[in-house]
Amino acid sequence: MFQSRSEYDRGVNVFSPEGRIFQVEYAIEAIKLGSTAVGIQTKEGVCLAVERRITSPLMIPSSIEKIVEIDDHIGCAMSGLIADSRILIDHARVEAQSHWFTYNEKMTVESVTQSVSNLALSFGEYDRKAMSRPFGVAILMAGVDENGESVLLHMDPSGTYLKYGAKAIGAGSEGAQATLEEQYHKSMTLDDGVKLCLNVLKQVMEEKISSINIEVGICRKEGNKPGNFHLVEKDAIDNLLASL
Repeated sequence: MFQSRSEYDRGVNVFSPEGRIFQVEYAIEAIKLGSTAVGIQTKEGVCLAVERRITSPLMIPSSIEKIVEIDDHIGCAMSGLIADSRILIDHARVEAQSHWFTYNEKMTVESVTQSVSNLALSFGEYDRKAMSRPFGVAILMAGVDENGESVLLHMDPSGTYLKYGAKAIGAGSEGAQATLEEQYHKSMTLDDGVKLCLNVLKQVMEEKISSINIEVGICRKEGNKPGNFHLVEKDAIDNLLASL
């Protein structure tokens, strides 16, 4: 039988005597190497902001996608292994469109996240569709449901997802989360939420913050209906940064 931790962590389906699955824990550690992402939920809508790591002056910044649209009313930010996130995002998009086509209604943010977590949990299953290891990516899923409720959910490589008012993931998540806990309040407006996201990134980023090395996504509520999720233009980000 397995004798030490190094032997228990070889299999993704094997519990250690302490009740731990080391491969999942290692995947969660991989998130701490990724870019910092921040999400904030307000009564007016939700916002996401992510750091773009530009490692070479020859790199085209617009080719680094850290915030993507899942459906008209849902977007997500990711941190960790971006190649892994593409599988989860493609799955989420197909689920959202299939639900709309079948039931003629928009899929809720939580239902989309649950379908993604079901895929994230399928690692180690012996079929062609499943991954042979846990997905090394954490996701912030944000949007406004058809009932007008704004939702922010965080999902980690274990497949666990939880609702948050404000959440940070990635390399600077500890400092960012501490700042969010101090400054976030439920009554803040969406514009205040966007500024707080940018302030948090400004504090934890190693490079000087600019419209080139961050991405911002917003889904603003329109009355009691979901608004459209969209990425904020470069000029608008410059104006927001100038107002900080």
